[in-house]
Amino acid sequence: MTAGMVTRLDAALTADPARVLARLFVPGHELVGATESRATGVLARIRALPEAEVRSTLRGVLARYAGRHRDLQGVLAAHYEEIAHRVPDRDASSEERRMLIGAWFTHEYSIEAAALFNPSVVAHPDQSGLPEGHVRFVMSLRAVGEGHLSSIEFRTGVLGRGRELSLDAPGPHIETGRTGPAVHDRVLFAAALAEDGSDAESASFLVGSLPDRFGEQELDRAVEALTRQRVTRHGGARTADRARRIARCSYEIAFSSRSTIAERVLWPRGPSEARGMEDARFVRVVPDNGGPTYRATYTAFDGDHVAPQLIETSDFRRFRISQLAGPAAKNKGMALFPRTVAGRHVALSRWDRETNAIATSSDGFVWGEPRTLHVPSRAWELTQTGNCGSPVETDAGWLVLTHGVGPMREYAIGALLLDLEEPSRVIGALREPLMRPREDERDGYVPNVVYSCGALLHGDRLLLPYGASDASVRFAVVDVPLLLAQLATDGPPSTA
Repeated sequence: MTAGMVTRLDAALTADPARVLARLFVPGHELVGATESRATGVLARIRALPEAEVRSTLRGVLARYAGRHRDLQGVLAAHYEEIAHRVPDRDASSEERRMLIGAWFTHEYSIEAAALFNPSVVAHPDQSGLPEGHVRFVMSLRAVGEGHLSSIEFRTGVLGRGRELSLDAPGPHIETGRTGPAVHDRVLFAAALAEDGSDAESASFLVGSLPDRFGEQELDRAVEALTRQRVTRHGGARTADRARRIARCSYEIAFSSRSTIAERVLWPRGPSEARGMEDARFVRVVPDNGGPTYRATYTAFDGDHVAPQLIETSDFRRFRISQLAGPAAKNKGMALFPRTVAGRHVALSRWDRETNAIATSSDGFVWGEPRTLHVPSRAWELTQTGNCGSPVETDAGWLVLTHGVGPMREYAIGALLLDLEEPSRVIGALREPLMRPREDERDGYVPNVVYSCGALLHGDRLLLPYGASDASVRFAVVDVPLLLAQLATDGPPSTA
């Protein structure tokens, strides 16, 4: 039995609709799929306002909204510049009118308006100033706003002794950072282009024109060379379009040093994630040839398709976003191991939407064929199973928290134990769930769910943040020795 292994803590997080971004708003584009802008008519009406009314209206806007954003005037000026090509005689407008035009083309977006859930947790880069036995953590969260658009945000806190857990105030503002170009890897780019169904001959020519590491200018030159051969390469134009789309899926983000970790939001920017960034699974990684860093897989959703992508950071201020490729990099729920095994990167995969599988990679970007670890076999997981974050290394083996879906689409959390040196071998699987929704956790945006994207080992305890029916984030502590003993007793699954 799993009784006594899990202690639920008192701390909880719920969605805060006051956490808002100031986003570009184009009248007529507020509905998904809308293409007709009403910008011209709106601009004409704004330009007809007397200057005195412009000044008084702008004062009112700043008085009501400036306190909700770190640099509202800078945001309004930036939004004006984005639509200024539609403004007749733009240089004749006063600075106040330009800023007010920016306000009419701005709206607040509440990133948590619908839900806040599916957390993962890692040790904070800064562990200074803590009492003995305490650990500071960074927790990622999936936030869902209007239109079911998902983004990734963060909170910080400290786990103490016993039931002690404190969450830091997140700060008064949130921001999405500044985007910069990425440097691309040719091998990964070629693999992504091949998976995208591009003409093989044209793709080979394009990739052959690129250096091992390349940026936007090198890609432009390679595309131009391919375009010049369009008479004999009929798939060239389509390949060029797909290459540019793949390149836009990788980028870098930098946040202001004035912001705290909890004020930073990873907002969808690339075409593969246009409708959401979901369920980040962060893990602290110690590379074979460098200092510790953090990596996370997340689900990119473009409105039609889902695919795992990669986040990398060393400080939670600068982030790199990259695509992944290969047979195992499919569907949702990919999770990375915290270190290499036998010189290979290792990951959990749910490429088929039903089972837990494992795969390896030479570089951590292009993943090979998945090998099935665990299939749904117990009543509480017969619909499907998957992981609840990256494996945790223990002396007994790799501890993998899992999720299973049973009758009435109820989600429960289970566990597997994998061999340390041969992680494709399952040496233990819980027969009964470690956790299932408690009565006060059953109601929410998606009822009857407990789900996590990652836990943190601290001594003999596992800090497990989890989403409760997509309505709140709650916390539990798992007694690791008791869990490992139960996994040893239950042994490997009968079906694998």
